[in-house]
Amino acid sequence: MAVPLIDRDDLDFTLWRVLGAESLTRYPRFAEHDRGTFSQVIETARAIAEDKFRPHAAKSDANEPRIENGKVVLIPEIGEALQAFAEAGFLAAHHDAEIGGLQLPWTIQQAAFAHFKAANTPTVGYAFLTIAAANLIHAHGSAEQKRLWMQPMLDGRTFGTMALSEPHAGSSLSDVRTAARQLDGDRYAIKGSKMWTSAGEHELTRNIVHMTLARIEGAPPGVKGLSLFIVPRYRLDAAGEPTVPNDVTLVGLNHKMGYRGTVNTALNFGDGDDCVGYLVGAPGRGLANMFHMMNEARVGVAFGAIMLAYAGFQESLEYARTRAQGRHPGDKDPTTPQLPLVEHADIRRMLLQQKAVAEGGLMLALDLALRIDRQKQDPDEAVRRHEALLLDFLTPIIKAWYSDRALEANHNAIQILGGYGYTRDYPVERIYRDNRLNPIHEGTNAIQAIDLLGRKAGIAEGAAFRAVVDEIRATLAEAEGKPELDALRRETATGLERLVATTETLLTAAPDIGAIRMLSNAAAYMDMAGLVVFGWVWLRQGLAALAELPQAAAGRPRDFLLGKLQTARYVAAWELPRTAQHAALLGSLDDTLTTMEASWL
Repeated sequence: MAVPLIDRDDLDFTLWRVLGAESLTRYPRFAEHDRGTFSQVIETARAIAEDKFRPHAAKSDANEPRIENGKVVLIPEIGEALQAFAEAGFLAAHHDAEIGGLQLPWTIQQAAFAHFKAANTPTVGYAFLTIAAANLIHAHGSAEQKRLWMQPMLDGRTFGTMALSEPHAGSSLSDVRTAARQLDGDRYAIKGSKMWTSAGEHELTRNIVHMTLARIEGAPPGVKGLSLFIVPRYRLDAAGEPTVPNDVTLVGLNHKMGYRGTVNTALNFGDGDDCVGYLVGAPGRGLANMFHMMNEARVGVAFGAIMLAYAGFQESLEYARTRAQGRHPGDKDPTTPQLPLVEHADIRRMLLQQKAVAEGGLMLALDLALRIDRQKQDPDEAVRRHEALLLDFLTPIIKAWYSDRALEANHNAIQILGGYGYTRDYPVERIYRDNRLNPIHEGTNAIQAIDLLGRKAGIAEGAAFRAVVDEIRATLAEAEGKPELDALRRETATGLERLVATTETLLTAAPDIGAIRMLSNAAAYMDMAGLVVFGWVWLRQGLAALAELPQAAAGRPRDFLLGKLQTARYVAAWELPRTAQHAALLGSLDDTLTTMEASWL
């Protein structure tokens, strides 16, 4: 029997007891829903993910995309799964009812989406990019663009992509060379090359819409000269049907160590000088507008990494419970029965690390989704601004810190399975390979660290940073006088004060030491901030578990809550003390990296 995609008790605990997601029904937009309809949506997602997505995960990995007669060939199960996803309404679930949506909170849509990510991240990548592209057009496109390009995405007739990177410039978007020359109105001739475009070519739908960054003729250099365009694979005929080729050429496929089911392409636009793009928003606002999709994608990548950690945890936990291996230290009698792996202390260490990252990450991802809902729906402007500030600071943390820790979790899953772990007999080696891409996807983790320290920590005179600090301090105050959580409260508080002091030291020193030196240790700052947020996440889970424990029935209900509290102890003992090392390094303004000569390497 297959292990569960997500522990139902954990998801219920996170959504309803820790986050109180049912409270979203107080907003008029969601008033027709209740916990029952939310749960029904989640159960529908679970069933489709188990029936249509998980069964072909290994097959799509073993049979990666290929080109035959100029067309990309995928295994048929990918299309069947995505058709089921679209027919169930998940592409449009959070949109208005008038355009085919269910007006679901983003929180519930993401709770449902988590099952697809846990089941088969590469296949769900096509839907993930399409949802994000449709959201981008919804936010910045004209009414006509929404009708012609967004609506077919919501219906599943067209899929979408992000076409940002170029062969000479991966993450360096200021060096984008793709050119745009105005034809008339919002129509532009597009010419250039794009690299690493996921879902860039396939036959899953009749059309593909590339959300593309390009530089209009005469625009200034750098990111301020970029504009955003809809560049379809096919232009539309008079009836609005995608039948006219748009001079988008597949140059080749990139063959990756993971995510093999998600086709990854090199594309040329305008080789025949007949590629048309449609300007979205104002000229020169391309990157600012694209950040709507990029930030959503960054959280989505993080959520994918977290759910791969969750999947690896579930697989290795089941193996550790059923595989007999060895005996306790000191037991030298070979005639005694071998113990299940889960009885060994170091196996428990590796399981606890996975549990902490998987369950804590699931909570943080849904917490950010809840804040997005509040940011959009709350009538109080102060609440909306507060949530926006929190999202600003927490987005690079969840993307970078959690994708790194999730990969470590998958490493531990392989280690628990021993020799079987790195064979294809079990899914954990495939899960690890899929997850290895996430520290690179949507801006490498080094870029996220530089953004966190160089921009987010000081933005609006530190308002985003202070908003997060205030939230954590409020949770620390709530945990006062609860001895079961005292270790975690103390370590989180200590880590937080170290982070506050370190941030002040770095921002104060920045004018004197310069950006290069200040940001050279940004990775340490990211790990420090991530650890503090990790402590905060588990403190909130611990508080919820502690509140329920007196009424919990014996057996699974009580064991579940005790497992939460023990994981909180693990985070306090094994994870948070690392903030001391980071504080010492960062506070000293260490220049080891900037004084290293390239010739010495």
